[in-house]
Amino acid sequence: MNKNEYIMKEFSVSNKVLELVEQTEKEVREQFDKIEEICQINQYKVMKAFSDNRVSDAHFGISTGYGYDDFGRDTLDKVYAQAFDCEDALVRHNFISGTHTISTALFGVLRPGDLLLAVTGRPYDTLEEVIGISGDEGAGSLKDFGISYDEINLLENGEPDYDKIDEYLKNNKVKAVMIQRSKGYGWRPTYSSEKIGELVSFIKGISPDTIAIVDNCYGEFVGVNEPTSFGADLIMGSLIKNPGGGLAKTGGYIAGRRDLVELCSYRLTSVGIGKECGASLGFNRDMYQGLFLAPHVVSQAIKAAVLCAGVYEKLGFETEPKANEERNDIIQSVKFGTAEGVIAFCQGIQKGAPVDSFVTPEPWDMPGYSSQVIMAAGAFVQGASIEFSADAPIKEPYIAYMQGGLTYESAKLGIIMSVENMLNRGLISL
Repeated sequence: MNKNEYIMKEFSVSNKVLELVEQTEKEVREQFDKIEEICQINQYKVMKAFSDNRVSDAHFGISTGYGYDDFGRDTLDKVYAQAFDCEDALVRHNFISGTHTISTALFGVLRPGDLLLAVTGRPYDTLEEVIGISGDEGAGSLKDFGISYDEINLLENGEPDYDKIDEYLKNNKVKAVMIQRSKGYGWRPTYSSEKIGELVSFIKGISPDTIAIVDNCYGEFVGVNEPTSFGADLIMGSLIKNPGGGLAKTGGYIAGRRDLVELCSYRLTSVGIGKECGASLGFNRDMYQGLFLAPHVVSQAIKAAVLCAGVYEKLGFETEPKANEERNDIIQSVKFGTAEGVIAFCQGIQKGAPVDSFVTPEPWDMPGYSSQVIMAAGAFVQGASIEFSADAPIKEPYIAYMQGGLTYESAKLGIIMSVENMLNRGLISL
């Protein structure tokens, strides 16, 4: 029995679906080769950071209480800083999400009277209440603390509006700009580290003291450099996304300029204590090993995204990015145009999950979002986006966002199941 015969028998998949996926796989082989080359470079960078910082079994020990002199914790900061080509990093299990790391960074470096400018359009939905765009007055947003906010929308092609940024910076004292690397729930290209570097250079040329803060979620190890290699002052992300490699059970990181990372550490703990305290409680081993695995795991997720794009393009759907385009994050967007389409897609993805494959996800009122959201996620770590998942806001133009895949093979099965589910519901024909 070959693999297709096994899938047809055990997962009730039609031969037509398998033929579609197999043909697509052959057509994207060149993209796979490029992804694997980037993976090797990033793997060697991480291994060099481990070697240069003399990582040993002793770094995986457990500290409790105040966590004084936890050199495993402190060395992990150095490993991240070297891998991300910057001065310092704050890597902690205390961070609960990417939103938490970004919030910590914003509150860490901004002060009453400062102005924050988003130069890549409105940030991700969960940051609206942090900034004070929405939510209850007095809840503790930046706005409540007297920090002003403004935003510059992207051009129709999804690129930053350099003319408006130039005009704004020349007429306002901007303490920090915020750049969102990934698309969030938008329909635009994800920016490469090089593209972000060009934007940062442009901003610094007009306003040298303005701090460039980059939401780096979903982008780590997709290219061979991070935005800090090209002038970004701070980058932030979640360890249950790319850099945790599927092993980190929780956590996040902030990396960049040493003075700014220190300010962020004061926000996470307290002024005067910062990075000096904080028990690791046994999380170090998973965070080290997760980082070691991250380049390979990310490559698996990107290959799955390429396959998904190729398959759904053949089915007549619009995708972002397309199968043959450069990748700058692990997210694959597919525009279905109907609520039925995104729901069927996400429910099919769930059927291919290793955990909770028997569950049928439904749209629900998820905290922090302005519309109902459907989320397919059968993960070993709850909510881990580096594990294979898909989600979609139930609103026009009805776009589903797929990401992750600890192994390409398991993610491929999820894509197969999504096509089969849509076929069975009469939403596509083969």
